[in-house]
Amino acid sequence: MASPSTASPDPRRAAAADGHRITLTFAERARMWRRVGLLLLAVLTHVPVHGAWRLFRLPSPWPRRFLGRVARIVGARVETIGTPRGRDVFYVSNHVSWIDILALGGASGTAFVAKAEIGAAPVVGWLAGLNRTVYVNRENRMGVAGQIEQLRAALDGNWAITVFPEGTTTDGKSLLPFKTPMLRVLEPPPPDVMVQPVLLDYGAAGEDIGWVGEESGLDNARRVLARRGSFPLRVHFLEPFDPADFPGRKAIAAESRRRIEAALTAALGHAPRPFAYVEQARSNPPPSEEKSV
Repeated sequence: MASPSTASPDPRRAAAADGHRITLTFAERARMWRRVGLLLLAVLTHVPVHGAWRLFRLPSPWPRRFLGRVARIVGARVETIGTPRGRDVFYVSNHVSWIDILALGGASGTAFVAKAEIGAAPVVGWLAGLNRTVYVNRENRMGVAGQIEQLRAALDGNWAITVFPEGTTTDGKSLLPFKTPMLRVLEPPPPDVMVQPVLLDYGAAGEDIGWVGEESGLDNARRVLARRGSFPLRVHFLEPFDPADFPGRKAIAAESRRRIEAALTAALGHAPRPFAYVEQARSNPPPSEEKSV
């Protein structure tokens, strides 16, 4: 994952990023288990209804409702700014947390591109599958062409999907270079498909919530579920553009990043800062700790 190049001002946050499990207070544990109970209730009330709709081959609104409900349970107060295109769209977004998927899925109904290991993770993989997640193996560089064709087939007639081209999560105050392999699906772009950049703005809460450093996915979830109160999450759907006007995946990535960086600069009041964690290679990471593509 990553190692810090600068220290966080919050000792507990810095310890979490260094890979240390944070000891929760009694009040924090109570908040965490209360939210876990509400999450289980959401699963029990939403998933069976979704299954019934699918049984009758009806378009199901329940994954979108479920994701929006779960986002609220974990503390996010999602505000949508701009208009999501909805269909025939390829969303390109910055990436801060696993909560991104809840917020974006709840706001737009989009499916996602995720690393193949996510599909094998307990519970998370099952829930992601409910929302038509397309799994790819980013490390299999020799198989990228086949994965692109898999992505095209999965999206045929249902173009509403999101990629996180930074390839990892940040602290909400930074923006990494965009990786382009999965944007090859837009070479050439399918008819009528637009690219819509998205900025996820967690405000001051981003530094605490962001999944960075050596913190495991489970430990990050514990911390987030134990937090007091709620936090704002503004989902900025920026102006869509025609990918045909920016031929090639590198040009599409550059234009998407330019628009997201401009929106992030406006939200922060200053330019994004360098990311405080430098990516390091790690062999055979546990499936439950993998991040989205």
